[in-house]
Amino acid sequence: MKHNRNSSQNQRIERITEQTLVIGVDIAKHTHVARAFNSRRLELGKRCLFTNDEPGLTHLLEWAQSLQTETMTEIVLGVEPTGHYWFPLFHFLQSRGVTVVLVNPYHVKRTKELDDNSPTKNDVKDAKVIAKLVLEGRYSVPQLSKGVYADLRVLMNHYGQLTTDLVRVKNRVQNVLDRMFPEYMHVFKKWEGKTSLVTLEHLPLPQDVVQTGVTAIVALWRANGVKGGVGRKRAEALYAAARQSIGLKAGAAGARQELAMHLEQYNLLASQIERLLTQIEQTAATIPGAEQMQSIPGVGLITVAGFLAEVGDLQAYAHSQQIVRHAGLSLKENSSGVHKGATVITKRGRRELRALLYRAAIAVTANNAEFQALYQYYLTRPNNALKKKQALVALCVKLIRVLFELGRKQVPYDAGRMTVPGLVTKPKAA
Repeated sequence: MKHNRNSSQNQRIERITEQTLVIGVDIAKHTHVARAFNSRRLELGKRCLFTNDEPGLTHLLEWAQSLQTETMTEIVLGVEPTGHYWFPLFHFLQSRGVTVVLVNPYHVKRTKELDDNSPTKNDVKDAKVIAKLVLEGRYSVPQLSKGVYADLRVLMNHYGQLTTDLVRVKNRVQNVLDRMFPEYMHVFKKWEGKTSLVTLEHLPLPQDVVQTGVTAIVALWRANGVKGGVGRKRAEALYAAARQSIGLKAGAAGARQELAMHLEQYNLLASQIERLLTQIEQTAATIPGAEQMQSIPGVGLITVAGFLAEVGDLQAYAHSQQIVRHAGLSLKENSSGVHKGATVITKRGRRELRALLYRAAIAVTANNAEFQALYQYYLTRPNNALKKKQALVALCVKLIRVLFELGRKQVPYDAGRMTVPGLVTKPKAA
């Protein structure tokens, strides 16, 4: 059955009754602003300023209770989920029986001029706008990750931070080499290899290589565990490149120190990421269906772990289209009269999930025959052929549906069940 959004909104509106005190809160880093209304949209009392700590949240709760009449038995508090500062407030109030709901920041931005016809933005005004949106049923009940899904989300967020830091450090190392020893990459295709790292640690600049000599370079590599596959021939190439280097000579001492610090950061981050990946793998292994989801050719641990970290428990969803909307991949069009505008994705959802799926779509297209055939079909179909990026976005939606089915039913990937126009899959031998 197709999900009826209007019906859902009506249910949210009906939830706000004469027994409900509606509070809108504008979240900040240190001091929040709250305003309260009854079901008839009449403001109750004065606004409340409270701090982002236990005394402040207790003050908010006492203020709300002081506004409740004898017939008011429920408090519904709406917040705009910008940033991370609302998480402590949510858990504090939820544990004390207060219903906390979320309003879309885009809705707040678009409706703030309705009352005063002014684009003015301030915390007091935003708190009122948030409360009015709750009264109109334009809110959602947050489904925050719990248990193993909460752990996995924290781990994946940390993984993203560390990998970003690692890329920055790698770029800084490359920057030093480009300035001081630009010929280095002619000898080593990647400076992250073991032999290269030993070289950069002991002989970071061309003059260091020339001063050491070929024989001593080979001995240095052997003393640091470099295998015999890399020997004198590579050392001679490095020596020749160093002698003819056009790298900067000025600032050599500073460059040595800079490179040493960058390499220290690189080794630390690489070690941390390795330990973190082990923990992610162990955590994901406890989630039902995660192993089966990784059976898709081209889908690995990071894709599955990132997907589950973003969407949470798959059993909480009635159908995969909810995840499609959650990722901002549902379609919209701008049409009026005889004009039919272009159809694009809404991008109203989790940006990290959308980016993860897009990267995964590229990987499965390269490693999965069924997805590759579907990609080609999207590009060449007679009606409404897609461009390359559009086809990848369409594959993101397909991947969501496949991951959803495998995870929910805990069954491995079966190529024979993939419906691809024009592709005949051979059944697996018994």
